[in-house]
Amino acid sequence: MPAPDLLLGIDLGAGSLKASLIRFDGTLAGEASHPVATSAPKPGWSEQDPWDWWRAACAAVPAALAKAGGEPKRVAAISFSAGAHTQVLEDRDGSVIRPAILWNDQRSGPQTQALRRQADDRIVEIGYNRANPTWTLPQMLWLRENEPEAFARVHRLYVAKDWLRSRFTGGFETDLIDAVGTLMADSRTGTWSEELCGLIGWPMASLPPIVQAKDRVGSVTAEAARATGLAEGIPVICGTSDTAVETYGAGMMRPGTGVMKLATAATVSVLSPHAVPHKEMINYPHVIPDHWYVITATNSCASAHKWLRDTFFRRESEDGSAVFDAMERLAVATKPGAEGLFFHPYLNGERSPHWDPLLRADFVGIGFNHGPGHFVRALYEGISYSLRDCLEVLRANGLGFTTTRLTGGGAKSALWRQILADVMDVRVELPAVADASFGAALLAGVGIGAFPDEAAAEAAIRVVATHEPDPERVAFYEKGFVLYRDIQAALAPLNHRIHAHLAEA
Repeated sequence: MPAPDLLLGIDLGAGSLKASLIRFDGTLAGEASHPVATSAPKPGWSEQDPWDWWRAACAAVPAALAKAGGEPKRVAAISFSAGAHTQVLEDRDGSVIRPAILWNDQRSGPQTQALRRQADDRIVEIGYNRANPTWTLPQMLWLRENEPEAFARVHRLYVAKDWLRSRFTGGFETDLIDAVGTLMADSRTGTWSEELCGLIGWPMASLPPIVQAKDRVGSVTAEAARATGLAEGIPVICGTSDTAVETYGAGMMRPGTGVMKLATAATVSVLSPHAVPHKEMINYPHVIPDHWYVITATNSCASAHKWLRDTFFRRESEDGSAVFDAMERLAVATKPGAEGLFFHPYLNGERSPHWDPLLRADFVGIGFNHGPGHFVRALYEGISYSLRDCLEVLRANGLGFTTTRLTGGGAKSALWRQILADVMDVRVELPAVADASFGAALLAGVGIGAFPDEAAAEAAIRVVATHEPDPERVAFYEKGFVLYRDIQAALAPLNHRIHAHLAEA
């Protein structure tokens, strides 16, 4: 029987669950994914059935095992990740009370405003983050006000990855990073906050014990082994939020290191030896002990790219990936600046630096000279400018960087990577593998001592492409960035008027 030589990372994404098996040197042995459905019962709502997550795990894990050779006893350890803030509520019988409210759900806007009026500065002081509809605290205030019977039944609150992991172990715990992501914890002490929970009347007894992301929290049970094809008794490591393990898996292991995630939304993250509580930034503890990662974010990235493809480029019968490739070729053949065409990616409002849900997307400067390639290039440049906006918030708080790693589906575009290097004036590096399931697998290795410490896992990360900023294009895009910002400022009042006009319809 071969000795255990594989690490399994399981990531619950917004649209699918992915399982990745890696060797101890970081090379990929097998991976598989399975879709997860999202429902929107009302405008702005985003919900999932947690049992869909378990069914997806029971499909993806054996498929990944089969690609890795099919021997379950080769798996040395497992860890998990998922989006922060998303919660699962159980009653005393262990039944799920209602669908999970996702991180991108916007229903708790009024509750967010109420919490800000009540205790805005105090929430930031304790939680190191500002209330907005992404966070669990205002979501649970919405629950209390709109579904009081469900609120009263709550016996346990799980964060998403913890509920999924409990299907494997039967345990009830969370890690510090996900605890901070609920906005119900005291970020200063690493414990649950009676004061923050008291703002919404939340029962403290429903909250799980807080452990470290690398801690072993159990083993695969016999029942879970039968359902997933794993071996009973495999060590299970707690895990943490997807962004934490993505940045970790990309190599963000030293202060001043940046990571940009080009996914459905996009983030700019930097590792810091301390938190920087600020109403325009997001602060989390990191996988690296005694360090924090600070985030700014733009709402629409790969989602905007997909929207452009599906709206203007793709016929129903065409393969979506092939259409993306054709769009890339068109953009490559287009000059920097897209001949004066600008794009602002505010298809779903905007976070950093504007924090304005009423901003709207635009293409500005259209002329007869513009063809399909100009629109694709303008989209790449516009999202890059938006990420530059995010970076400027970090720089203003002493958190800049000169090198960044890229993660997410948008990082596949070599042109986009170079545009980012030129717009940001930073070195851009592409890891061979840097998704959340890979980072979770590395964390599983840390948990069982396969790596001496968290930073030692860096040896398993390989960079496969590097892009240096071109001085001439840096100067060109610096002027373009000024124009980008001026257009945004000019159109913002009109965006608000459009919203008011629609409200009257």
